[in-house]
Amino acid sequence: MSTRFDSTGIKIGMWIFLYSEIILFGGLFVLYAVYFYTFPEFFAEGGRELDRVIGSLNTVVLLVSSFSVAASITAIQQGKKKLTIGLLVFSLGCGFIFLINKYIEWGAKFHHGIYPNSERLVDGEPGINIFFGLYYIITGLHGLHVIIGMTLLAISLVLVAKNKITAERFAMLDNSGLYWHLVDLIWIFVFPLFYLVL
Repeated sequence: MSTRFDSTGIKIGMWIFLYSEIILFGGLFVLYAVYFYTFPEFFAEGGRELDRVIGSLNTVVLLVSSFSVAASITAIQQGKKKLTIGLLVFSLGCGFIFLINKYIEWGAKFHHGIYPNSERLVDGEPGINIFFGLYYIITGLHGLHVIIGMTLLAISLVLVAKNKITAERFAMLDNSGLYWHLVDLIWIFVFPLFYLVL
Protein backbone atom coordinates (compact mmCIF):
# COMPACT_ATOMS: atom_id res chain seq x y z
CA MET A 1 0.00 0.00 0.00
CA SER A 2 2.78 2.44 0.97
CA THR A 3 4.74 1.59 -2.18
CA ARG A 4 1.72 2.35 -4.34
CA PHE A 5 1.19 5.64 -2.46
CA ASP A 6 4.85 6.61 -2.90
CA SER A 7 4.69 5.80 -6.61
CA THR A 8 1.50 7.83 -7.05
CA GLY A 9 2.99 10.76 -5.13
CA ILE A 10 6.11 10.70 -7.30
CA LYS A 11 4.00 10.65 -10.47
CA ILE A 12 1.87 13.58 -9.27
CA GLY A 13 5.04 15.50 -8.46
CA MET A 14 6.36 14.75 -11.94
CA TRP A 15 3.15 15.98 -13.59
CA ILE A 16 3.34 19.23 -11.61
CA PHE A 17 6.96 19.68 -12.75
CA LEU A 18 6.02 18.98 -16.36
CA TYR A 19 3.21 21.54 -16.09
CA SER A 20 5.75 24.17 -15.01
CA GLU A 21 7.88 23.30 -18.04
CA ILE A 22 4.87 23.69 -20.32
CA ILE A 23 4.23 27.14 -18.82
CA LEU A 24 7.87 28.11 -19.50
CA PHE A 25 7.78 27.14 -23.17
CA GLY A 26 4.20 28.36 -23.52
CA GLY A 27 5.35 31.83 -22.48
CA LEU A 28 8.11 31.74 -25.07
CA PHE A 29 5.64 30.65 -27.76
CA VAL A 30 3.35 33.54 -26.85
CA LEU A 31 6.33 35.90 -27.17
CA TYR A 32 7.05 34.37 -30.57
CA ALA A 33 3.43 34.94 -31.63
CA VAL A 34 3.55 38.61 -30.64
CA TYR A 35 6.72 39.28 -32.63
CA PHE A 36 5.52 37.17 -35.55
CA TYR A 37 2.43 39.37 -35.75
CA THR A 38 4.72 42.43 -35.80
CA PHE A 39 7.35 41.14 -38.26
CA PRO A 40 5.69 38.38 -40.36
CA GLU A 41 7.76 38.97 -43.52
CA PHE A 42 11.07 38.95 -41.62
CA PHE A 43 10.14 35.82 -39.69
CA ALA A 44 9.41 34.11 -43.02
CA GLU A 45 12.77 35.31 -44.33
CA GLY A 46 14.51 33.98 -41.23
CA GLY A 47 12.73 30.65 -41.57
CA ARG A 48 14.10 30.26 -45.10
CA GLU A 49 17.61 30.48 -43.63
CA LEU A 50 17.04 27.30 -41.62
CA ASP A 51 17.68 23.78 -42.89
CA ARG A 52 14.29 22.06 -43.23
CA VAL A 53 15.91 18.71 -43.97
CA ILE A 54 17.75 18.68 -40.63
CA GLY A 55 14.64 20.00 -38.87
CA SER A 56 12.51 17.25 -40.41
CA LEU A 57 15.10 14.58 -39.61
CA ASN A 58 15.22 15.70 -35.99
CA THR A 59 11.43 15.55 -35.83
CA VAL A 60 11.44 11.94 -37.05
CA VAL A 61 14.29 11.06 -34.67
CA LEU A 62 12.41 12.38 -31.64
CA LEU A 63 9.13 10.73 -32.65
CA VAL A 64 10.85 7.35 -33.07
CA SER A 65 12.71 7.77 -29.77
CA SER A 66 9.46 8.62 -28.00
CA PHE A 67 7.97 5.38 -29.30
CA SER A 68 11.01 3.35 -28.18
CA VAL A 69 10.89 4.89 -24.69
CA ALA A 70 7.19 3.98 -24.39
CA ALA A 71 8.02 0.48 -25.63
CA SER A 72 10.77 0.16 -22.99
CA ILE A 73 8.23 0.85 -20.23
CA THR A 74 5.94 -1.84 -21.62
CA ALA A 75 8.90 -4.22 -21.87
CA ILE A 76 9.94 -3.75 -18.23
CA GLN A 77 6.34 -4.27 -17.11
CA GLN A 78 6.47 -7.61 -18.92
CA GLY A 79 9.78 -8.47 -17.23
CA LYS A 80 11.78 -8.26 -20.48
CA LYS A 81 15.00 -6.77 -19.10
CA LYS A 82 17.20 -7.20 -22.19
CA LEU A 83 14.57 -5.70 -24.48
CA THR A 84 14.15 -2.77 -22.10
CA ILE A 85 17.90 -2.13 -22.12
CA GLY A 86 18.04 -2.37 -25.91
CA LEU A 87 15.17 0.08 -26.34
CA LEU A 88 16.73 2.57 -23.92
CA VAL A 89 20.10 2.36 -25.69
CA PHE A 90 18.30 3.00 -28.98
CA SER A 91 16.48 6.00 -27.46
CA LEU A 92 19.75 7.44 -26.19
CA GLY A 93 21.24 6.96 -29.65
CA CYS A 94 18.35 8.97 -31.11
CA GLY A 95 19.05 11.71 -28.57
CA PHE A 96 22.69 11.84 -29.65
CA ILE A 97 21.66 12.05 -33.32
CA PHE A 98 19.36 14.96 -32.49
CA LEU A 99 22.12 16.84 -30.66
CA ILE A 100 24.67 16.17 -33.42
CA ASN A 101 22.24 17.50 -36.03
CA LYS A 102 21.60 20.58 -33.89
CA TYR A 103 25.35 21.11 -33.50
CA ILE A 104 25.81 20.89 -37.28
CA GLU A 105 22.95 23.31 -37.87
CA TRP A 106 24.13 25.84 -35.30
CA GLY A 107 27.68 25.53 -36.62
CA ALA A 108 26.51 26.37 -40.14
CA LYS A 109 24.66 29.43 -38.84
CA PHE A 110 27.70 30.65 -36.93
CA HIS A 111 29.86 30.10 -40.03
CA HIS A 112 27.53 32.38 -42.01
CA GLY A 113 27.61 35.07 -39.33
CA ILE A 114 24.13 34.35 -37.97
CA TYR A 115 24.52 34.23 -34.21
CA PRO A 116 23.49 36.46 -31.26
CA ASN A 117 25.03 39.95 -31.45
CA SER A 118 26.70 39.21 -34.80
CA GLU A 119 27.18 42.18 -37.13
CA ARG A 120 24.85 40.64 -39.70
CA LEU A 121 21.98 40.50 -37.20
CA VAL A 122 22.68 43.68 -35.23
CA ASP A 123 23.08 45.80 -38.37
CA GLY A 124 20.21 44.10 -40.20
CA GLU A 125 16.46 44.30 -39.89
CA PRO A 126 15.08 44.14 -36.31
CA GLY A 127 12.62 41.42 -37.30
CA ILE A 128 15.43 39.09 -38.44
CA ASN A 129 17.41 39.80 -35.27
CA ILE A 130 14.38 38.99 -33.10
CA PHE A 131 13.61 35.82 -35.08
CA PHE A 132 17.09 34.39 -34.60
CA GLY A 133 17.21 35.58 -30.99
CA LEU A 134 14.08 33.55 -30.29
CA TYR A 135 15.45 30.68 -32.40
CA TYR A 136 18.62 30.39 -30.32
CA ILE A 137 16.82 30.83 -26.99
CA ILE A 138 14.05 28.32 -27.67
CA THR A 139 16.10 25.67 -29.51
CA GLY A 140 18.96 26.09 -27.02
CA LEU A 141 16.59 25.64 -24.08
CA HIS A 142 15.01 22.66 -25.81
CA GLY A 143 18.47 21.17 -26.43
CA LEU A 144 19.21 21.50 -22.71
CA HIS A 145 16.00 19.60 -22.00
CA VAL A 146 17.10 16.88 -24.44
CA ILE A 147 20.35 16.52 -22.47
CA ILE A 148 18.45 16.35 -19.17
CA GLY A 149 16.07 13.77 -20.67
CA MET A 150 18.98 11.68 -21.91
CA THR A 151 20.55 11.83 -18.45
CA LEU A 152 17.32 10.54 -16.89
CA LEU A 153 17.12 7.74 -19.47
CA ALA A 154 20.78 6.83 -18.88
CA ILE A 155 20.19 6.64 -15.12
CA SER A 156 17.11 4.47 -15.76
CA LEU A 157 19.21 2.24 -18.04
CA VAL A 158 21.79 1.69 -15.29
CA LEU A 159 19.05 0.97 -12.75
CA VAL A 160 17.43 -1.56 -15.09
CA ALA A 161 20.80 -3.28 -15.57
CA LYS A 162 21.27 -3.43 -11.79
CA ASN A 163 17.73 -4.78 -11.25
CA LYS A 164 16.75 -1.63 -9.34
CA ILE A 165 14.01 -1.04 -11.91
CA THR A 166 11.84 -4.11 -12.35
CA ALA A 167 8.33 -5.10 -13.38
CA GLU A 168 7.20 -4.27 -9.85
CA ARG A 169 9.18 -1.04 -9.42
CA PHE A 170 9.47 1.08 -12.55
CA ALA A 171 8.41 4.57 -11.41
CA MET A 172 11.81 6.07 -12.29
CA LEU A 173 11.63 4.77 -15.86
CA ASP A 174 7.98 5.79 -16.15
CA ASN A 175 8.73 9.37 -15.05
CA SER A 176 11.81 9.56 -17.28
CA GLY A 177 9.58 8.52 -20.15
CA LEU A 178 7.07 11.25 -19.31
CA TYR A 179 9.86 13.83 -19.39
CA TRP A 180 11.12 12.51 -22.71
CA HIS A 181 7.62 12.71 -24.20
CA LEU A 182 7.47 16.35 -23.08
CA VAL A 183 10.74 17.03 -24.91
CA ASP A 184 9.20 15.47 -28.01
CA LEU A 185 5.96 17.43 -27.63
CA ILE A 186 7.81 20.75 -27.32
CA TRP A 187 9.75 20.04 -30.52
CA ILE A 188 6.47 19.35 -32.34
CA PHE A 189 5.67 23.03 -31.72
CA VAL A 190 9.20 24.35 -32.31
CA PHE A 191 9.60 22.70 -35.71
CA PRO A 192 6.71 24.41 -37.57
CA LEU A 193 7.20 27.74 -35.78
CA PHE A 194 10.75 28.12 -37.04
CA TYR A 195 11.25 25.76 -39.98
CA LEU A 196 7.86 25.97 -41.67
CA VAL A 197 7.05 29.64 -41.03
CA LEU A 198 5.61 31.33 -44.12
